[in-house]
Amino acid sequence: MRTGDKQLVDQARQGDMPAFEALVLTHQKAVYTLALRLTGSHHDAEEITQTVFLKAWRGLPAFRGEAAFSTWLYRLTRNACTDFLRRQGKCREDRSLDDPDLPPAADAAPSPEEAVLQRERQQALTEAMEKLPEQARTILLLREVQGLDYQAIAQALDLPVGTVRSRLARARRALRDLLAEGNLFAPPASKNGKGGGTP
Repeated sequence: MRTGDKQLVDQARQGDMPAFEALVLTHQKAVYTLALRLTGSHHDAEEITQTVFLKAWRGLPAFRGEAAFSTWLYRLTRNACTDFLRRQGKCREDRSLDDPDLPPAADAAPSPEEAVLQRERQQALTEAMEKLPEQARTILLLREVQGLDYQAIAQALDLPVGTVRSRLARARRALRDLLAEGNLFAPPASKNGKGGGTP
């Protein structure tokens, strides 16, 4: 656990509300982002974020510090999202990986043609992620978006590290296959119509 987090957690466990508020300020964007990407709704993500920190406050006495505080929050967030989606029992058609609250992938402004292609690719990525099972989508988000290492993902999802590696590999393969179907991410075709040509 980060030194700053550990001190704040220790203080918060003793009932120090300002210390807990500092933890919330440090981690709320990451919690919100994960909730948004799993639910696809800003409103739902805000509610889940509040729920997660309420559960964290109540659960602090049981938090042993064996995993990082952020990893514990990811687990609470994932569980809260899973519970929420099961209760809703609905398809989230509005989920998008293109979150305006996140920094852009590149600083340089694209040309109009590049902007169109980027939008098409983003839409294809969103649709492909939508088709993945929740388990695969979650593990990809934790690794590729949140940047967690294998050990942190294992702790967040309560899985062995080896299982995380194998599931992540399968999820990446499934996503790659789905994206290749749309041709936007497929290798360019050669003149004879077969794939594998050079750009």
